[in-house]
Amino acid sequence: MKITVIGTGYVGLVTGACLAEMGNQVVCLDRDPERIAALQNGQLPIHEPGLLDLVLRNARGGRLAFTADVDRAVAHGRVQFIAVGTPAGEDGAADLQQVLAAARAIAERMQEPRLIVNKSTVPVGTADRVRAAVTQVLQARGLPDLAFSVASNPEFLKEGSAVQDFMRPDRVIVGAGDEPSAQTLRQLYTPFMRNRDRFILMDVRSAEFAKYAANAMLATRISFMNELALLAEKLGADIEQVRTGIGTDPRIGTHFLYAGTGYGGSCFPKDVKALVHTAREAGQELRILQAVEAVNERQKQVLVDKIVTRFGPDLRGRRFALWGLAFKPGTDDMREAPSLTIIERLLALGAEVAAYDPVALAQARIALGERAGLRLLDQADAVLEGADALVIVTEWKEFRSPDFAHLAATLRQPVVFDGRNLFEPTEMQALGIDYYAIGRGSS
Repeated sequence: MKITVIGTGYVGLVTGACLAEMGNQVVCLDRDPERIAALQNGQLPIHEPGLLDLVLRNARGGRLAFTADVDRAVAHGRVQFIAVGTPAGEDGAADLQQVLAAARAIAERMQEPRLIVNKSTVPVGTADRVRAAVTQVLQARGLPDLAFSVASNPEFLKEGSAVQDFMRPDRVIVGAGDEPSAQTLRQLYTPFMRNRDRFILMDVRSAEFAKYAANAMLATRISFMNELALLAEKLGADIEQVRTGIGTDPRIGTHFLYAGTGYGGSCFPKDVKALVHTAREAGQELRILQAVEAVNERQKQVLVDKIVTRFGPDLRGRRFALWGLAFKPGTDDMREAPSLTIIERLLALGAEVAAYDPVALAQARIALGERAGLRLLDQADAVLEGADALVIVTEWKEFRSPDFAHLAATLRQPVVFDGRNLFEPTEMQALGIDYYAIGRGSS
């Protein structure tokens, strides 16, 4: 099948490469000529395990191409996926300018029927706005009878495992208002579901809502556990043992029950805000999600609060080593990363910070800029030199089994603030390390 994907960001690039892997002829469009030139040279704008191999293989095989030529892209695909950004505005609403611009670009150039599919995360009712925008342009062109359809196909990709999520989906949700559109998308996704049918067909508005509902539920679980973690510390309980106890209940499960420094990334923060805004527009308050946001913002401060309790509010003359900058392991995404809040506050309190991340240093330099007192280094051991304590923010695998004797000997004093509960407090105590975790008390 001939497919066009508009947008070469996180969603668009993964979608295009995975669809090409199944034998489809895919053209990915982006208006940024520098990004297109980089992609044509095999350079990706994002870090995602397995994606580079997929892109290179399918580009060499002639199934995947990148272009900044809108005419070529619209002429190519029978199915046109819109996978552009929908950033949150100041009021929390999703900004649909790019989505509607893509829809109008298709309408201005299409000469034959097209199926337009919203892959971007968009508020309920966006498909109607896309349909209206396309209709308006076609009427202005004198082509009011040129057939087209608009469908919703939200993505459920986790950064760090997006290729695997797309190739082996746990569900494929499609919102379509007509049978031909539904059948086209079923045909497109059937190769990804050979062992079990995971295709879920629903009306368009329900599909749009399902994406926001899923992210809101996961964000709620994270904030719920973080709030319980704060209470566990006051009660002398261990949140890790509590997590094990409740996670074995099949009604609850183990996923997204880890206490930590709060959620970040490109999805949860903006999608929770957008759903709260949508509810207000509809005359309803989503009080639980408002609390989820508030808890998450507070949780980003917890590690620094522990540092202040240990060292005092004046951190001038103190230096802290920080492991992990990306909002989660497996990605270089710094959007809404808890590390940003932690670093900003430590610097504001007068401390120096030396930070390391396996893949996110380049993006961190962009996000943080040049700051007095901040150094970003490319070795985990290097940041320990002369530091008063180690602060762990992102749970990269390489941090799980460090040489504790070397760590304790390199730091000025053996103090660890663990924002991801990687270690056991009793073991840290036996090693002579002052250990402060989340919801586990201190050693």
